[in-house]
Amino acid sequence: MLDIIASDLHGSAACVGKLAKAIERDQPRSIYLLGDILYHGPRNALPEDYNPSAVIELLAPYADRIFAVRGNCDSEVDQMVLPFPMMADYALLNWCHRRVFMTHGHIYHPNNLPKLSTGDILLTGHTHVAAHKILQQGILYLNPGSVSIPKENTGFGYMTFDGQTVRRKSLVGQTEWEIALE
Repeated sequence: MLDIIASDLHGSAACVGKLAKAIERDQPRSIYLLGDILYHGPRNALPEDYNPSAVIELLAPYADRIFAVRGNCDSEVDQMVLPFPMMADYALLNWCHRRVFMTHGHIYHPNNLPKLSTGDILLTGHTHVAAHKILQQGILYLNPGSVSIPKENTGFGYMTFDGQTVRRKSLVGQTEWEIALE
């Protein structure tokens, strides 16, 4: 079964519409959203087709498969209109017998690590830059980049996890890189 991991949607109906097409195409078991779902934030320009109400409608059919954490642009008001919980600062997952610390990235990030061990995974968004690298203590850092406001030429995208391999994909589904988890 496949999982989709996405971050920093920032209320872009156009980009979330493309993500919804990827969800329909890939039929993921779970959808992990790493925060900043509706609001564009004061440091970002308005994303294409900024329409938080439309984003809610696009995500609603998948509410039973969405696991989300709060981003720095998310608030209690957002939780009142979204049909899935999203106010936790982090969640713990298990991929290939590895502990995964899923968070937005504004509190915990590569320069402020939570308590993790060798082989664990830090999964964040926030920077809008897709990334994968090994950090101190052998911790794997993964960031899907942004669905709607990518930075540093990483492109609009998301990640998938099929139980063995993490792939970074463009919004049209083209694989940009992959990492096998052992």
